[in-house]
Amino acid sequence: MFEELGQIKMKKENMLTVLEEELDKNLSSYGFAIDWDKSNHVIEVIVQLVASNQLHEKVTDTDGNLSNEEAIEFEDSLLFYHPEKSVFDSEDYLAVFPYEGKKGISRGFLQGFSHYLLEVLEEGQSDLMDFLTDETLETFELKWNKTAFEQVLAKQPDRVLTDYIPYPSY
Repeated sequence: MFEELGQIKMKKENMLTVLEEELDKNLSSYGFAIDWDKSNHVIEVIVQLVASNQLHEKVTDTDGNLSNEEAIEFEDSLLFYHPEKSVFDSEDYLAVFPYEGKKGISRGFLQGFSHYLLEVLEEGQSDLMDFLTDETLETFELKWNKTAFEQVLAKQPDRVLTDYIPYPSY
């Protein structure tokens, strides 16, 4: 009936669409990508920091590659996974989060996630600049504080914590 009236039906929300909407809203100053691996039932969020390496400091990445480029790019990933179906190594991710099968995850969780991820990236950007200018710092990594994240979630209204967004259908 809607098509007959010349209107277009709205696409149903799912974890991917809401996650992208929240990240677009909150991470406009940072690079990010979302990768959905249907066969492994995971959604990966890849974030990127870029910092100027004006002193051309030599930096070695986790794979042992040496760089002294003018711009240093740093990437890290976070993972949403199905507790009974997904296979992954949690050590490969900054943080991992289970979702509830087809039911998905709450809107409030995704909102809190994107807000806290912004805090992590802002602090990370500052830490990366310090790393590139302070010779006493030997390593750089993003830090996800589970307690701080839980405090962000606790500030979400109850209604958004019970409003579940379904896992995308194939």
